[in-house]
Amino acid sequence: MFKKLKKRYIIPVFLSLFLFVGVSFKQDFFEIAKQIEIFTNLFKTVNMNYVDETNPADMMDKAIKSMLADLDPYTNYFNEADVVRFKINNTGEYTGIGAMITRKEGKIIIKEPYKDYPADKAGLKAGDEIIQIGDIQLKDYKEDASALMRGAKNAKIEVKFLRQGKPNTTTLILDEVEVKAVPYFGKVDEKTGYIVLSQFNRKATFETQAALLELKSQGAEKIILDLRGNPGGLLNEAVNICNLFVPKGEVIVTTKSKIEKHNQTYKTMREPIDLDIPLVVLVDGKSASASEIVSGALQDLDRAVVVGSRSFGKGLVQRPLDLTYGTQVKVTISRYYTPSGRCIQALDYSKKDSEGKAIKTDAKNYNAFKTSKGRTVYDGGGIQPDVELEETKLSAIAEALQKNDAIFNFATIYYFKNPSLGTKIPTLTDGDFADFKAYLKKENFSFDTETEKQLKKTFELAEKEKIDQNIKTEYDNLMTALRKSEEIQLNKNQAEIKELLLDELIKRYQYKEGLYHYYIQHNSEVKKATSLLANPSEYNKLLKK
Repeated sequence: MFKKLKKRYIIPVFLSLFLFVGVSFKQDFFEIAKQIEIFTNLFKTVNMNYVDETNPADMMDKAIKSMLADLDPYTNYFNEADVVRFKINNTGEYTGIGAMITRKEGKIIIKEPYKDYPADKAGLKAGDEIIQIGDIQLKDYKEDASALMRGAKNAKIEVKFLRQGKPNTTTLILDEVEVKAVPYFGKVDEKTGYIVLSQFNRKATFETQAALLELKSQGAEKIILDLRGNPGGLLNEAVNICNLFVPKGEVIVTTKSKIEKHNQTYKTMREPIDLDIPLVVLVDGKSASASEIVSGALQDLDRAVVVGSRSFGKGLVQRPLDLTYGTQVKVTISRYYTPSGRCIQALDYSKKDSEGKAIKTDAKNYNAFKTSKGRTVYDGGGIQPDVELEETKLSAIAEALQKNDAIFNFATIYYFKNPSLGTKIPTLTDGDFADFKAYLKKENFSFDTETEKQLKKTFELAEKEKIDQNIKTEYDNLMTALRKSEEIQLNKNQAEIKELLLDELIKRYQYKEGLYHYYIQHNSEVKKATSLLANPSEYNKLLKK
């Protein structure tokens, strides 16, 4: 059996990997061949001699994925099943339920139902926990549960879910789902247009251009392009969106690699829509990849003022390569560089700290570059805004509250206690904030600060060494002091936390469109962008016009 498996699985996989890496590492030919031979012999020996039955395919899958994980988070191996899921998830259009779903601690949770899509029509709400799809109970289901909610258009799927702990049943009627690249656009005032670009799918340029032309027809003479929270997407769409505002033939981004064929220069190919309309681009720490190409290029070409906080810093380029037996490997092949020559990538995965985490470039080691008009800009990862807003940077405690779903879960409780607000914007009082703090205490919420993690780890070691009783009093005192410190931080950052809660609540009552409509009048970044565009001398001074 093993010989047959070896012939059909091991040799083709390693041969394809060997052919791939051999091109890049000609001088290491002997070392690669040697290591492959060692691994093949080890794999065969372990499988033939291990005391229990082994699953060679599963072992190989884990071995390859672990090896690639040490390089960077984006270089991945896809077995046959992975490839099928990957293709389904990246088509842009698919038959499904129209909702953002997350899996946490084994639970399948609706994070956000999209307006008028199947999940919304079936009455599912954010915070609902899906416990059964059709005949399959999800409690012990380890596969991709979202695959169970795909099928032919108009297919009906029975779903059981928990809402605030109570069981409910609904029927999903599947439909074509394509989430818009531009979920919202509108006018901030008579002369200022606002466009939200949430992802770079294949309709991103078409939808952005349509929004731009519509706003101009309504009298907009200035534009705010909101890329906050945009994780990126298609490179050609990023280039084409820049092309709406810059001339044909401009360099937007280059990719650089040690392999010559991966060195590419991407230029605009079309005639622009508007070369002169004043433009502000909003970014934050979740603006990544294609978002950074757009904001970085428009900044380097002195075509827009960038406002907000430093972007994520995802400047590594991947390409999927086919292997044998329907498998694939997605490989990091190069890095992105803006027109001035800045590298977008923030983390250096070739250099890691004592905990194995990639090292981020220290600010003192940033390099200076020049824009088209001679303004100084810096690398160091991500795009540093021309106007940085300190209030837009999340505090450590706010990050913890978002990361651990405290804000999301409290918003769920609030929504079902106040289901009839409709389009009315909730008013969060001091009493509501006190309720939020009481909720954190009741749920024994962990802020997962480094101090708290290390303290818990120390006590766990003490328990293993059976000396925990000797230090328990001191440990409890330290934890009490830490909790008091965290409550002080909660009170200190009350305004910021209330804003995050309000954002989440507006989505519950008015969907994402309502949140963007709220931003037009109340969001600090939009307000700053609007005031900047209303002051031509300040705007032109920033761009050295």
